[in-house]
Amino acid sequence: MFAKDHRLTKRAYKTLIADLPKDELEKALQQVQQITKPTKKKPLQLTAKVKIHPTIEQKEILWALAENCRLIHYFANKERKEWWDKNKHLPKKKQDKESKPTYNKQSAELPKLKEIYPRYQQNYSKTLQDTLKQLEADYRSFYTLRDNGDEDARPPGFKGKKYFTTIHYNQSGFKIQGNKITFTHFYPTKETKKVNLTFEMQGKFTFANKKVKQVTIYQVHKTKEFFLSIIYEQTTPEYYNNDIYQAIDLGINNLVAAVNSHEGKTIIIKNKRVDKYWQPKIEEVQKKRDHCIKYSNRWHWYNNKLSKMIAKQANQRKDFQHKISKQIVENTKANTIIIGDLNVKAMSKSKKNDKKNKKSLHRSMQNSGSIGRFARFLTYKAEKVGKKVIRISERRTTKRCSYCMNKENKLLSERTISCDCGLVINRDTSSAATLLQRFFALLAVSQKKRLVVRQRLLKEFREKFFSDTQSTIKRKFLQQWSWADSQRIKS
Repeated sequence: MFAKDHRLTKRAYKTLIADLPKDELEKALQQVQQITKPTKKKPLQLTAKVKIHPTIEQKEILWALAENCRLIHYFANKERKEWWDKNKHLPKKKQDKESKPTYNKQSAELPKLKEIYPRYQQNYSKTLQDTLKQLEADYRSFYTLRDNGDEDARPPGFKGKKYFTTIHYNQSGFKIQGNKITFTHFYPTKETKKVNLTFEMQGKFTFANKKVKQVTIYQVHKTKEFFLSIIYEQTTPEYYNNDIYQAIDLGINNLVAAVNSHEGKTIIIKNKRVDKYWQPKIEEVQKKRDHCIKYSNRWHWYNNKLSKMIAKQANQRKDFQHKISKQIVENTKANTIIIGDLNVKAMSKSKKNDKKNKKSLHRSMQNSGSIGRFARFLTYKAEKVGKKVIRISERRTTKRCSYCMNKENKLLSERTISCDCGLVINRDTSSAATLLQRFFALLAVSQKKRLVVRQRLLKEFREKFFSDTQSTIKRKFLQQWSWADSQRIKS
């Protein structure tokens, strides 16, 4: 029995590796090596959102400082866009790299601009520099997308005058004392008496013993409320591998389908689809607003109501994801959590010949955070308690039977796998089990030991997960296992 089951383990091992293209295999191995070859630990950076209530005078100062940042962003972006329009049709080698605007070049021009236009002297110097840094980061992302073949990628746009431009204070220019924070500024001039930008921070966060790296002042345009985004460092426990692993398949209907390697237990958590509750109501209010004269009193009334409904939907979804991610991290014995490395942007993008059900799927993934944001929540919450989340490719995990590895194309509406080998299992659970087996196969490749040792974890998991209740499945499948199949695997 064990000898024959070893053949199944060997087949699973080869199939799971062979399913991955070269680039995905290399990327997955880099993730797995975080366990086998841990790198130097960096401090965890977290962000706290704090509400502030500026006075009328303070609002006037904030808007003036934000406008200076907006103008710097506008002229710097204009210079970059002009260069891009001239060089976008040329091959990379023939582009004029000497005249290409960069952060170093544009930031070096700031002192001259301050002499010509004294209004820029009102800002603390780092706020203007950081505006250029943010623009540089946006363009790096844009160039990367273009290099990867995304023809739909567009350069960053200009900021509107009626919107509050975020102000970044990086490591200096602010002082925190208790629950109060004070920002440095020179409005209206350096010589004249200035109004203090001191705010009382509301909320449960305290930053007395924390190393604050950056503070950002921004405004929510729809509600006109001001907030601080405070990035600070937090020390976390060291990660150690306790040889217990948990694989999670993320989805839309089932937010989490998890399989534990320790006891072979599974869990499915349904997604709280708040969008199904709110979407009809939002569409109804939007329809009524669009029938009003634009910018009339009634139009504004419906528009404010619409904004509140959208915000409430987003808050409910985010609150649910925070609670579930915390529950998963705290309740699992595994110190290593494996999730799928999915391209959410590509998954939410509709194609020309998509059918109605496909378009509905794409729409349900847009701005929902069901996969991308939930994965980020899971990652930082795990790191806070000394655990690790790694991402490996999910390619073909939903199409293969998690036991015999036979591939079968199924519609998305088919949520149960009923294989010829006798296995009947939830599709998401089977995908999580296949993902965990792929992780064990990749772990074996990264360790470069003898084949028997490499297959040990994979074999032990299969024995646990498909034991007892699946014994009839093993017998039925092994009866169908032919001598030719075993010879093919040996080769």
